[in-house]
Amino acid sequence: MQPFLGLSTANHTAFLFPGQGSQHVGMAAELHQHYPAARAALEEADDVLGFALSRLMFEGPEDELTDTINAQPALMAASVAAMRALEAELGNLSARGGQTVYVAGHSMGEYTALVAAGSISYADGLRLVRERGRLMKLAGEQAPGLMAAILGLEEAQVAEICAQASGEGAIAQVANDNCPGQIVISGNRRGMEAAMAALTAAGARKVVPLAVSIAAHSPLMQPAAEALRAAIDATTILPPQAPIIGNTTAQELTTVDAIRNELTAQLTGSVQWTASIQHMADVGVTTFVELGAGEVLTGLVKRIARSARRVTVRDVEGVRTYAEMLRFGIAAS
Repeated sequence: MQPFLGLSTANHTAFLFPGQGSQHVGMAAELHQHYPAARAALEEADDVLGFALSRLMFEGPEDELTDTINAQPALMAASVAAMRALEAELGNLSARGGQTVYVAGHSMGEYTALVAAGSISYADGLRLVRERGRLMKLAGEQAPGLMAAILGLEEAQVAEICAQASGEGAIAQVANDNCPGQIVISGNRRGMEAAMAALTAAGARKVVPLAVSIAAHSPLMQPAAEALRAAIDATTILPPQAPIIGNTTAQELTTVDAIRNELTAQLTGSVQWTASIQHMADVGVTTFVELGAGEVLTGLVKRIARSARRVTVRDVEGVRTYAEMLRFGIAAS
C-alpha cells in the first residue's frame, strides 16, 4: 500500500484534506476532463461503491450530494483525484529526497489523509467513509441535534459555557476549534439552546445555527462510533508513511492502534484544528496545500499561521500553479 504523495514533494509542507461542507456540484469535473489519472480515481470510486458517485459529483442534484452518506465519499474521491492529477503533473519532482511532508484532514478528511499517507487503501477509505456517513445519518435520525458556529469568542470560554449549559439531559460541547474566533458547537436541542443564549450574553459577535440535524462531534454520535469501530477494526490499516496529525489530539499518529482509536474518538470528540495547524507550523511547516473541493481549510490556516504560504489544488489551474511553485522552489522557501 503506497502513499499517493511521497515524503519528498516539497520542503516544510502539509497537505490538508477537507471535510463535510466543502462539497459542491461540479467538484472534480475539470480534473476528470483533463487528467486520465484523476478520471481513473473517480471511476474507481464508482466501481467500489457500486453507483455513479462521479455523476452525482458533476451534475447533482445538490440535496442528494449534500446527504452525508454521499458527501463523505464524494469529498474523498475529489481529493484523491486532485492528488493523482498533481502526481501526473509533477513527474519526477516527487523523487527529491531529504524533506518532510505532513498530512492532516478536517473531520472526515482525516480518512483521506490516511489514504494519502499509505495507511488505508483508497478503496477501503471509500467504504469506511460511506459507512461513516450512513451511521451518522442514522444516529441523527434517532437522536436529532443542532450545531452552531460561534464567532468572536475563544475556545476555552466557549467550552466552559457549554459545560455549564450541559447536564441533566442537556448536551452541548465544542465540536470544532476551527481557528481563533471561530468555534462550532454541537449537542441536543436543550443543551444547545441554553449554550447559544449564554454565548450571546457572553459577547459572541455572532451565533449562527447550522443547517444540519446531525450533532457531529458530540455524544449523540456514540451509537455511530460504536458501530463504526467494528468496520474500522475489520479494515487493514498500516503505519503511516507520512506524519499525520490527529483531529482529537493535534499530535502525530504513529501506530495502527492510535489510528483506530482516533477514527473512533473523532465522531464524538472535538476537532482540534487550530492546535493541529499550530503544531505543524511549530515543527517547521511553511506551506499548506489544500487538496480537493473548496478552500475552507486554507482560509482557516490564514487565521492560525498567518505567515504560512497557502495553496489550493482543486482544478487544473491549481494543479499547474502548485507544480510550477515546486519547479521554481517557491514552496520550499
